[in-house]
Amino acid sequence: MTAPSTYGLSTQARNLQWLLTDLVEEVPGVNSVAVVSSDGLLLLSSEPGASDTPQEGRPKGPRGASADLATIVSGLGSLTTGAAALMEFGAVKQTMVAMENGSVFVMAISDGSLLGVHATPDCDMSVIAYHMALFVGRAGHVLTPEVRSELRQSMEKTP
Repeated sequence: MTAPSTYGLSTQARNLQWLLTDLVEEVPGVNSVAVVSSDGLLLLSSEPGASDTPQEGRPKGPRGASADLATIVSGLGSLTTGAAALMEFGAVKQTMVAMENGSVFVMAISDGSLLGVHATPDCDMSVIAYHMALFVGRAGHVLTPEVRSELRQSMEKTP
């Protein structure tokens, strides 16, 4: 996995990057992960497309990697939030889309930010949902406006 450099980042931003790296490397079936702000901007990414060679048998993430995953996560988040409002079901907690060759999970973090996971078709969905909930629980209080701004700037500097 290639991730943006943590050099010069605050402790909170480095901790969030560490949590994301841990999610990708330790949870079976996870291909890539993205954290997206409420306005659809990529804040954190596992950067699966940074290399043409998949890591240890992992397939590459979606085409365009982090940018495409962020777009998908933002779109699914918006669609499901709108649907929940129309049906008066309250806030969306998690969305899962199972496809023939993989799955996409989206979970609300805080203040409209979203965690998105692209996973293999044979993943254990309950394990992924559990680890996403752990990430959300640990990251939610740290993802302040200042940290979001810092992460956005660091993603813009990443080639």
